[in-house]
Amino acid sequence: MPRMIRHDLKGPIKIEPQDKPVWVCGCGLTRTFPLCDGSHKTCAKEDDATLYVYDKERLRVVEERADE
Repeated sequence: MPRMIRHDLKGPIKIEPQDKPVWVCGCGLTRTFPLCDGSHKTCAKEDDATLYVYDKERLRVVEERADE
């Protein structure tokens, strides 16, 4: 069953301290969940008052709705 999950972040979450930083996905578009793969660049300029629905591959917007 499909689910719609609301993600409000438009970028990754940095986890420290480690030997090197680890970036965890905050936007929900990554294809390497839970790690960030840079997909947040797709949603960086989205309007906060609009709900964006992406296709199954999380590559393109298939619907835009006013936020309720």
